[in-house]
Amino acid sequence: MRKSNTFFLVTAIQLAILGLLMAHAAIAVQAPSNGLRQIQSLVKRLELTDLCLFTEARYTRHLSQADLNTPFQDHPLSLEHFPSGSFLAPPAMIEKLNERVD
Repeated sequence: MRKSNTFFLVTAIQLAILGLLMAHAAIAVQAPSNGLRQIQSLVKRLELTDLCLFTEARYTRHLSQADLNTPFQDHPLSLEHFPSGSFLAPPAMIEKLNERVD
């Protein structure tokens, strides 16, 4: 068997698997599972409010519970250690503080 035939065979198999995965995703979106409904009822019953967006830094886990100096816990000029900090906008309180200074 030539290398090109092997390549085309592997590519065809991977495309078939990709098609099956896309079909499964389309079916799963249309019919939410019973487990998702149970989780939704649990969230309502326990009155959970905060969503854990990122798992790496404690100041990006729950934005409503983070204090302002936590990203600079090593020293005030420390660099951002975690990439999730670059996805978040600064709190509105910081913008208000900057307006007072100007």
